[in-house]
Amino acid sequence: MIERRPNLGARTPFHACACGLPGAHASSTQPTLTFSTIRGTILPMLEHGRRMLLWIAGVALMTSALAACASTSVRLDRGPREYVAADYLPVLKKWTRTGQLLTLSEFDDLLTVTATFESYDFRWAYVVRYAQDYRLTVDQRRRLLDSTLAEAEDHHQFYVALYGTNWRWTDLNKPESGWLVRLIDDVGSETAPEEIVAIRKPGAIERTYFPYTSPWRRVYRIRFPVTTSEGQPTISKGARWFGLRFAGAQGNQELHWDIEQDE
Repeated sequence: MIERRPNLGARTPFHACACGLPGAHASSTQPTLTFSTIRGTILPMLEHGRRMLLWIAGVALMTSALAACASTSVRLDRGPREYVAADYLPVLKKWTRTGQLLTLSEFDDLLTVTATFESYDFRWAYVVRYAQDYRLTVDQRRRLLDSTLAEAEDHHQFYVALYGTNWRWTDLNKPESGWLVRLIDDVGSETAPEEIVAIRKPGAIERTYFPYTSPWRRVYRIRFPVTTSEGQPTISKGARWFGLRFAGAQGNQELHWDIEQDE
């Protein structure tokens, strides 16, 4: 008896069906890829993945909100400080805030902003660190400290690094910018910038002293007047917090610095 061996090169019914050959029939025990299969399995998987991303984004937003609530309060008083160079990073953290504006429906990062308020207190710590890094003499350090603290008397200045999915809209100096920036407080004060200076190519100083600076963020120094044209302070003496508001057609994001209250 001659044993008949199967032709291993021949197409199986599944191959024929998959290729759309006429007259081919799939075996009842083998799966067939149909639109119903895609709709019943793949689409629910994609929807589940989308919901997971939205859930993660929601958790991130709540975490950011809790972190903002737990931010260290600050004092705006003047006077000598006794900082050493090692104090700079903790002082930087105390005066820095970050906010993020997301759209959960499209999972789009509309705006991420990190800002440091270059206050009297911050400037003192900055000069101490800078003087050590660059090995300034005592006289050079004194002159730098005097000029830097004098600037704090003239305006409120913020170092700002921001990112958005639409790069053009994050250019704060262009008419088509997607965002308007204002200095605000809880009393109702709202002040427009007197100057927005773009730092086109952040160098070693910006990358070192403001580590959140990156090639993917636009960087600015934004200055506001200390008093209004009527002579009123732009940060009210009775304010419990002050901050920056970034507002536009896509939404708004606020960064707050809570002011430590005297008991």
